[in-house]
Amino acid sequence: MTEKDYQLFETKILNLKTKEIGLLICIWKNKFADGDVDFATCVDKQGKRYDIALDYIKEIENDFPV
Repeated sequence: MTEKDYQLFETKILNLKTKEIGLLICIWKNKFADGDVDFATCVDKQGKRYDIALDYIKEIENDFPV
């Protein structure tokens, strides 16, 4: 089982692929045959949960409204 890190729970993020704002739930390592990739589980404004590589999200300032 993959160990998940919840220290950044509810951090506001910008999904760089879709340009949408969401919340980060947890960070974990996705194990592939050629190595490990850091992934995050996030939630969008509609409440849909999705997994995305950390390279494709960016933390945004907390004073920015969701």
